[in-house]
Amino acid sequence: MTEPRARTRTRLPAAQRRASIITAATEVFSETGYQRGKVSDIARRVGVTEPVVFQNFGSKAALYRAALDHATSAVSELLNRAADAGRPVPEVLAAFLDPAHMDRFHQPGSHGFLFADATAVSHDPELGDALRQVHQHFADMLADLLRRGQDAGDIRHDIDPHTAAWWLMSLLAGRSFRAAMVSDRDTVEAEVTAMALRSLRPEKHQEPDSPS
Repeated sequence: MTEPRARTRTRLPAAQRRASIITAATEVFSETGYQRGKVSDIARRVGVTEPVVFQNFGSKAALYRAALDHATSAVSELLNRAADAGRPVPEVLAAFLDPAHMDRFHQPGSHGFLFADATAVSHDPELGDALRQVHQHFADMLADLLRRGQDAGDIRHDIDPHTAAWWLMSLLAGRSFRAAMVSDRDTVEAEVTAMALRSLRPEKHQEPDSPS
């Protein structure tokens, strides 16, 4: 009986190998978080050894940072693609910030879970500065989207996009606090989201009351 031949491993070009490692790291850290995520699991998903992963990224912390950058770029691409398709920026934000979508977005295995984990481990001295840069990247992405809305006349011109972006991010970061403290969470989340979106839209011109 002929024995099966060992499967030969195709050697990927360096850039493609690095990209595949980042993709696998994003998946693993989105499922487990930084502390529980294992480089061995990431290597296994790619089909390489742990030393190959470290040759490409140097440390687990550097790989985590690359995964966060990858996730931020993916979310940015999603939002901008919706805006490029002609959807007004307030509608794009409304769909993204919708409480039901946010619940799915923060489930293990999703990008939101990875972002929440990054906030939780920001005290780590090996990660602190890098994670602040990642959050800055996310804020810059939201600010650019808000500027697109201002250019189209859909977002108020009297707000600073950078400040508004951080305000939106603080609302997202407060979800875990509200979940722990608020009994009617669904109602409060819907109202908080609606208030945030209303505050970004230009005030509609109101006709004066008709004389009686």
